[in-house]
Amino acid sequence: MVAAAAPSGDHNLIHRMAMDDPIPWWKKPNLRAMYLLLFPCVIGIEMTSGFDSQIINSAQLLPAWKSYFGYPTGAYNGILASALPLGSVIGLPLIPLVNDTFGRRWCIMFGSCVMVIGTLIQGFAINGVMYILARGIIGFGLPYAIVAGSCLIGELGYPKERPILTSLFNACYFIGAIVAAGCTFGTQQIPNDWSWRIPSFLQMAPSLLQIAFVFFLPESPRYLMSKDRFEEAEAVLIKYHAEGNPESEFVRAEIAEIKATLEIELENSKRSWMDLVRTAGMRRRVVIGSLLGLFTQLSGNVVISYFLGDVLKLIGYTDPAFQAKYNLGNQCWSLVCGVSAALVVMRFRRRTMYLTGIFSILAVYVAWTICTAVFIVDRSDIAAKLSLFWIYAFSPAYNLCFNALTYTYLIEIFPYAQRARGISIFQFWGKAAQFFGTNVNPIGTQAIGWKYLLVYCCWIAVEAILIWFLWPETSGRSLEELAFLFENREDFAQRAENAVTKTVLHLDSDKNSNQEKQAVEQQEKV
Repeated sequence: MVAAAAPSGDHNLIHRMAMDDPIPWWKKPNLRAMYLLLFPCVIGIEMTSGFDSQIINSAQLLPAWKSYFGYPTGAYNGILASALPLGSVIGLPLIPLVNDTFGRRWCIMFGSCVMVIGTLIQGFAINGVMYILARGIIGFGLPYAIVAGSCLIGELGYPKERPILTSLFNACYFIGAIVAAGCTFGTQQIPNDWSWRIPSFLQMAPSLLQIAFVFFLPESPRYLMSKDRFEEAEAVLIKYHAEGNPESEFVRAEIAEIKATLEIELENSKRSWMDLVRTAGMRRRVVIGSLLGLFTQLSGNVVISYFLGDVLKLIGYTDPAFQAKYNLGNQCWSLVCGVSAALVVMRFRRRTMYLTGIFSILAVYVAWTICTAVFIVDRSDIAAKLSLFWIYAFSPAYNLCFNALTYTYLIEIFPYAQRARGISIFQFWGKAAQFFGTNVNPIGTQAIGWKYLLVYCCWIAVEAILIWFLWPETSGRSLEELAFLFENREDFAQRAENAVTKTVLHLDSDKNSNQEKQAVEQQEKV
């Protein structure tokens, strides 16, 4: 199976109209207000994931945490870290039902409330079992917010900025990671259990922001139209995509395309999980979404995110203070890389970014593995320092593809009717891979040391081959046009395009008629 042909990028009317808009978003008051509001209540959802990775990574550097939980190693250490993804896997099946029945905002609210409850239990944990249970509860609520939030960003954003917004969604992971790493670095000076309890309580901060602000955002216009609430959907699009102008040609065309595409999708969908395997096109989407979930967690990033302390010990850096500073610096560097990758996503094609990123990850991992092996064999200080460099070099490579493009790509390949289920499938495989990695990595590094990195080198090479052959190009198209990316149904695509063209031509006809009428009236006055 080869990748689909890349789009020309200029044949979709909606996309052309959006890209030709000369007014930037910051000069549009309504759109600017919505984008600024998106950050605390939607884009910031992934801060919880980043916070969590560093809670475990940094906590393992705290003497009080290790003492309280009995100096966990091996499988016990793994389950302390992996309880969150295990909880996520358990909660995934019902996400599409909540998301598509009650709306994106209520799904975010539900997930955020569950995470607050889990965080409180985590902070007050009196033993390992309670700590594991609390992390499972946080994990249960997290994907509800992630799936709904990523859908809402893609469906509310103006087409010109949509890929950047969905790319920033994942970049916020590092804000949470930085806060957690910095907080734990500060609290390590506390000589009691509060050194890890304070960061544990702070993990609820992103969820509290979402609870406080999410209902200030409008609901997804596509969700509203799917529930026959057309007037509300039109009001949202007019206010934010046309700055309150009900005669906007772009919004009228956008409404026509969304309405026509939803009608086609809902006519050919039973809105069930079976839709994901009913056609060849949907099966290919599921394969890509599943592989993307695996790749985002099995490309060597979990080793750095959750077990950096073990990795640094392999190359002779055992001082907890150095490990904490290095970890904090790495998270700050990763934020810079993540935001930078998100801001250039409109400049490059999707396949170009994915392939450049995955081959860069492979090169970094091979170099890192070689340097670590040289240090262990020869005790070379230069090799150890180069290993520190390659760990930092991993971040721009990983962010270029798996961070910047993940939700942008998922929202583009899955049509509205199956978008929540598609992202849930991605979350399932991602969290399952995270659960596997957090349990296996400490065992692998303990058993075979640096040779465990060779496993990742081989696996990343397999990822590169699969991306080359399976990943289609999606840039330069509207969400509605991409709904038929894998279906050889030109009639569906043409039906949606005809609805847009007809609307635009009708508006042009009305405009010309009004101009002719005004000209006649002016002539009569003369």
